[in-house]
Amino acid sequence: MPLVVYSAQGYDSKVTAAFQAATGIPVRLDDDSTGPLLTKVAAERNNPQWGLLWVDGDTAFAALDKQGQLLDYAPPVPLNDAGKALVPTDHSYVPVSTTVMAALIYNGAKTSAVPSSYQDLLSNQYKGLVGMNDPSQSGPTYPFIAGLMNQFGGQAHGVAAGEDYLTKLKANGLHVFPTNGDTLHALETGQIEYGLIQSSAATGEAAKATKSASYDPKIVYLPKSTLLPGVIGIDKAAPPAEQSEAKKFVQYVLSPAGQHVMQVSDPTGDSLYWPVSPGIDPVSVLPPFPNNYQKINPYFWGPLEGQVNSFFDTNIK
Repeated sequence: MPLVVYSAQGYDSKVTAAFQAATGIPVRLDDDSTGPLLTKVAAERNNPQWGLLWVDGDTAFAALDKQGQLLDYAPPVPLNDAGKALVPTDHSYVPVSTTVMAALIYNGAKTSAVPSSYQDLLSNQYKGLVGMNDPSQSGPTYPFIAGLMNQFGGQAHGVAAGEDYLTKLKANGLHVFPTNGDTLHALETGQIEYGLIQSSAATGEAAKATKSASYDPKIVYLPKSTLLPGVIGIDKAAPPAEQSEAKKFVQYVLSPAGQHVMQVSDPTGDSLYWPVSPGIDPVSVLPPFPNNYQKINPYFWGPLEGQVNSFFDTNIK
């Protein structure tokens, strides 16, 4: 039977094809944005059709683990310090890369104002100029919002503090777009001058953009960016044979061969991650890993995703 992979990674078709060629294990890939994939996983809870889930953000996996849907697995491969910090104590999912959320990308051709904190974005100087993604569509965006909540109020008061901040940001003219690509398009076309998006998408835009008198994308990381791992989880309800195939897939992804395919297959997008495998250097266009980042507790924030996204859909979009 084929290994069924649900994935939102820009390099997933190349990686699954390379894995199949290397191992002879057939793979059926269902590629979509993270939000729709997680909705599909939830709808299939009583009859899962996936064997392996691969998306950005560990909050969704923590929630799935709490529901008893993930197979505990610790691959026999080393991780660097950043990778080790992201491994859950029960080994219910595996970090295989990391980005941060959010990078603030802005059009340096139209503005010289650079905020130094998220609070700055509430000032009149940025009114109507800021855009971000919709957490119901963009998987990286809920961890970003959870990171804001964690930063502003911690686990005790973060939800209320974060809702208050987002409400003020909306009152200051916040624009909401479905995903990274849509927010970047709005930046390119002048609908906004600042975008809060995933670091890989921002880095890719700055690297590929043709700079002009009207468009010159630049990036800054506001304190604190939230660590956003690329994560793989294995379906606990999958047949044993498919679980075995999924374990081999995880090992392949973390191997030098798998990492190479990941790094060359989406050069202006998801390939722009910081590796968690020792001895693997990031793509050269990447800046040094931001030092003003935080790691949030996915087991606290993951189960709150539905509540927070519902608030966002009702009050912010």
